[in-house]
Amino acid sequence: MTRRKKTNYFEVPDNAPEPVIASITRRCQFSEVDALGIVWHGRYVSFFEEAATELGHKCDLTYEAMHEAGIAAPVARLHIDYYRALRLNERFKVQASVIWNEGARLNTQFIITGGDGSCACTGYTVQMFVEAATGNVCILPPPVLTVFHDKWLAGVFYD
Repeated sequence: MTRRKKTNYFEVPDNAPEPVIASITRRCQFSEVDALGIVWHGRYVSFFEEAATELGHKCDLTYEAMHEAGIAAPVARLHIDYYRALRLNERFKVQASVIWNEGARLNTQFIITGGDGSCACTGYTVQMFVEAATGNVCILPPPVLTVFHDKWLAGVFYD
C-alpha cells in the first residue's frame, strides 16, 4: 500500500499570493538518531523549527521582531505525516512555506526530503498571535503581521 503524500494542508483563496518559501539543508547527527541509526520521530519537529526560523528571517517575522512588537506566536496546532526515516549522516532538506491567511495566524507547511530526493515527511503548524504581556489572543492581525502581508502582496519576498 502506498500512502499519498500531503503537500497542501490549507485551503487558499483564489486571489491569494503564492507562498513564501525558505529552506535549509543539513546532515542527520549522531545525537538525533536512535540505536538503529534512524532519526527519532520527535526530532522532525525541531527540523521544522529550523526551517521556520529561516523563513522568519526572510520575512522579517523573527522572534526578536515579535518580542519588540509585544506579541508572540505560539504553535496552536502541529501535524506530521511520516513516509520514511532519515538515517545517521544522511543529508536532507527542509522546506517551509507560509501560506496566505488574512487572520491573526501563520499557516506554515513543511516538506522534508532525504538526500536521494525522496519525501521523508510533510507537515504543518498553525501559530496564533497573542499579546505577549497578557497572553490574550489577537483578534485582528497585529501591525507586524500587517506589514508582512503588505510586503508579501508587493512581491518583496520572492527571489
